[in-house]
Amino acid sequence: MTDEHSPYMPPTDPGYTPPPNHAAPDHGGFVPHVPLTELQLATDRLRQEVRKVIVGQEEVVELLLIALLSDGHVLIEGAPGLAKTLMAKLLARCVRTGFSRVQFTPDLMPSDLIGTSVFDPRTTAFEFRPGPIFSNIVLVDEINRAPAKTQSALFEAMEERQVTVDGRTYPLAPPFMVVATQNPIEQEGTYRLPEAQLDRFFFKLNVGYPTVEDETAILMRAQQGRELLSADAIIPVIGPEELERARWLTRQVRCEEKLLRYIAAIVDRTRHDGSLMLGASPRASLAILSASRSSAAVSGRDFVTPEDVQAMAPHVLRHRVQLTPEREMEGLSPDQVVQQLVKQIEVPR
Repeated sequence: MTDEHSPYMPPTDPGYTPPPNHAAPDHGGFVPHVPLTELQLATDRLRQEVRKVIVGQEEVVELLLIALLSDGHVLIEGAPGLAKTLMAKLLARCVRTGFSRVQFTPDLMPSDLIGTSVFDPRTTAFEFRPGPIFSNIVLVDEINRAPAKTQSALFEAMEERQVTVDGRTYPLAPPFMVVATQNPIEQEGTYRLPEAQLDRFFFKLNVGYPTVEDETAILMRAQQGRELLSADAIIPVIGPEELERARWLTRQVRCEEKLLRYIAAIVDRTRHDGSLMLGASPRASLAILSASRSSAAVSGRDFVTPEDVQAMAPHVLRHRVQLTPEREMEGLSPDQVVQQLVKQIEVPR
């Protein structure tokens, strides 16, 4: 939370000084032009809170934080029981904002998500009753369980941060982030997400099984008490004002023109690769740029490197491209194709 006494100030403020009670992270002698100390301290607090409950899954947690800093929506895919829903809950609990959860089912209607107009006999007028989409962090559980018309109710909210009902537009209060989960195993009774909706997700994160060591640690925590595996153990560590300032800082991270061309070349290659029948849109280029900036900022750098781009590209592209039927029959995955085409692009130096 920030107030007039907060040391967290935009870098353009000439009065900015690092917080006196915190040691600045060591970057090997590198001093960024954009002061990123407070941003890193905030992300460290977020990590520490999440790790109170989540064991392992460091990459997924890191990518969730990058998406949060980048103001992007996330689709989490994995088998049942891998804490997909729990991770979204923990992220919401760490941020001092509103949170709502919607369980998508085949009988869910768009009005169950965005709200509906109800006649008020006292005023003889229709009054809009907002639905669960009117929150800050919205968890959409099993998003592929609802039919297309309900899924399409998310289109306007995810892209334009607003909802239109009965010809009237209602803005969604920032910050607004959709975290959706889906199960890739059980496909009976599910509805494939349309490409237009997949393209609105900033990242698609694949959650894998824990290692033996991590699963042993989970069992030890469960033996000590199930409350150690509950979201109730989490306390808010960042407010909406501080989050907005952190996002502002990530947008100050520099990306040289040669790296912008590198990003554009990677995305353009998806449109001409023989293994793909559908390439990525310019929205993917913007997402790679934003994710690379956030990744650099979290690492304490105020400039993007090719390694940032290479690390973020698979998570941005894997759900935006479609393999040809021949490549699917060969057992290739979108990740493998993306990795191959990234290697084909000359890395700028």
